[in-house]
Amino acid sequence: MFSILLVLLIIVAVLMTGLILLQKSEGSGMSGSAAASMFGGVLTGSAAGNFLTKTTAILATVFFVLCALLSLVVAKTDVSGSNQSGLRNELATEEVAAQQNAQNAPATKEAEPVSVDKK
Repeated sequence: MFSILLVLLIIVAVLMTGLILLQKSEGSGMSGSAAASMFGGVLTGSAAGNFLTKTTAILATVFFVLCALLSLVVAKTDVSGSNQSGLRNELATEEVAAQQNAQNAPATKEAEPVSVDKK
């Protein structure tokens, strides 16, 4: 479930980025003469602006919904112990092993400071 939502989020983000770059800006960004020549003038004029603006708004809404769903999936996974990620399980076992090694390790004598006689 997480992987599917993440892939969809990435696809929506890439599409939204492309649509934003196609829109006409004050500096006449990518939608200037280059976009008109690439698309043969299909996406020029006010109709293209309305279409791109509406599509960007829809994709932005889908993006935020996917973000919310991803956060719910991650929160649900972290709460239950059985659905933890492999990395989290590995870190937990390493922590337990380190604690056991610390308990089983023989007590070592602390180093004494060395005094140097200056003549």
